[in-house]
Amino acid sequence: MKTRQPTSQEIEELVSFLPRLYAAGFSPIKQWHGGPQEGTMPYPEYEAVVEAFFRAAGKECWIDYSYDPAEAGRMLRDEAFIKTANLEQIKTMLTYCVRGERFSDGHWGAMIEGGYIRRLLLRLAELG
Repeated sequence: MKTRQPTSQEIEELVSFLPRLYAAGFSPIKQWHGGPQEGTMPYPEYEAVVEAFFRAAGKECWIDYSYDPAEAGRMLRDEAFIKTANLEQIKTMLTYCVRGERFSDGHWGAMIEGGYIRRLLLRLAELG
């Protein structure tokens, strides 16, 4: 199922997170909970701005329901590809970023700390 294209306001909404997610000294994970001492798998507690960003990035207009996680991951790791990505490709990569937390606790933090979200938002700002 193909979703509608994001509006210019929805693009700006995501891009507006760039200075907050990449402020000097910012860490996306407030703290980790759980672990062997608590008898659970460790899981992150994210800063509020991280949760707000991924809520916005999870809106219907950004979802690619037919994305292939392996292909989306390959696209995301290719910095040169991101610099020329079109809006549909950005939606695919954002879907990978958003959904990854379901399968790997800490995925959102890794996407921010690894600069993947920064590169996507910079490209989105160019397309905006």
